[in-house]
Amino acid sequence: MARPTCAHIHTDALRHNLAQARAFAPRSRVMAVVKADGYGHGLERVARALEGADAFGVAALSDADRLRSAGLSQPIVLLSGFDEPEDLPQLRRLGVETVVHHISQIEMLEQAGPGEPIRCWLKVDSGMHRLGFAPEFVREAYVRLTAAPAVAGGIVLMNHFASSDEFAGESSGGRQTRQQLAAFAAATEGLGGARSLSNSAAVLGWPDAHADWIRPGGLLYGISVVEGRTGADFGLRPAMTLSTRLIAVNRVRKGERVGYAATWECPEDMLVGVAAIGYGDGYPRAAPSGTPVRVRGQETQLIGRVSMDLMTIDLRGIDTPAVGDPVELWGPELPVERIAEASATIGYELTCSITRRVRFVET
Repeated sequence: MARPTCAHIHTDALRHNLAQARAFAPRSRVMAVVKADGYGHGLERVARALEGADAFGVAALSDADRLRSAGLSQPIVLLSGFDEPEDLPQLRRLGVETVVHHISQIEMLEQAGPGEPIRCWLKVDSGMHRLGFAPEFVREAYVRLTAAPAVAGGIVLMNHFASSDEFAGESSGGRQTRQQLAAFAAATEGLGGARSLSNSAAVLGWPDAHADWIRPGGLLYGISVVEGRTGADFGLRPAMTLSTRLIAVNRVRKGERVGYAATWECPEDMLVGVAAIGYGDGYPRAAPSGTPVRVRGQETQLIGRVSMDLMTIDLRGIDTPAVGDPVELWGPELPVERIAEASATIGYELTCSITRRVRFVET
């Protein structure tokens, strides 16, 4: 019998969320970010569902190759940029655009041999201090890129926010985002080209930052990174349901302990379910006792340590539980954000962590 652990991917939810992104930013073009194998949902599957996007954003040239092999013809942007001169022929062959964030990349483009010009997105470090040109070097970088024969016209100027999940107008005031907006505006003043500023959180909470291009990622998969709020709170639909089944129902006496390290003690005689899922499937080992799960449509909690292949579940309150009953780990009725909060992480990490032994079913 096949292992029952399954990730159902809801392509209608992906399309719905893309439409929601456009509704949030009706004057912007949409780059659908599909890196990390479509946030764990399957790159080609996600891209076909999101074929209405104006472009795709990837983190690796191999992902761009996969998209082209799957027949996707939309513009593709390499978000972390290229690493070495040998990448340039591949960019040209695949028709991929690239982010430029470091002087070494400009030097490689200036020294590139003849060939199809490459469209570039110039990244400004407006305050996140990860990738990008410091504001005082942006104009020099822009001038050099514009003059390089290997670079196509129409450079896009971009930025990445660090704290855009603190929304404009809320009590926190979004101080860092306001500072980044001001730094970006000053650094790019008078420079031609489209602008791209907003990640998912900024799409939701910073309408003044939508600019010419938005770059939603987690939003498209129905996931929120805004503390205390789920994707559903913004009209989004989860694109993944992770489920399995009970493979055992055991009666355990009061005072007995459950699982590795005996971390959970039964407060009474009770039924304990064993579900066929664990960290070997990508479910977080850090999820503590009390993390919500659903058994046959009824909410309960996991108990004890999550192990590689199995988890144990409190079946008190579940009507006549039995081997074979469905178990939902996250999905439309149990937002992944709740599991992420219990596990001290974000929903993005959970969906990206699903392993290859889980069966994927497109719905």
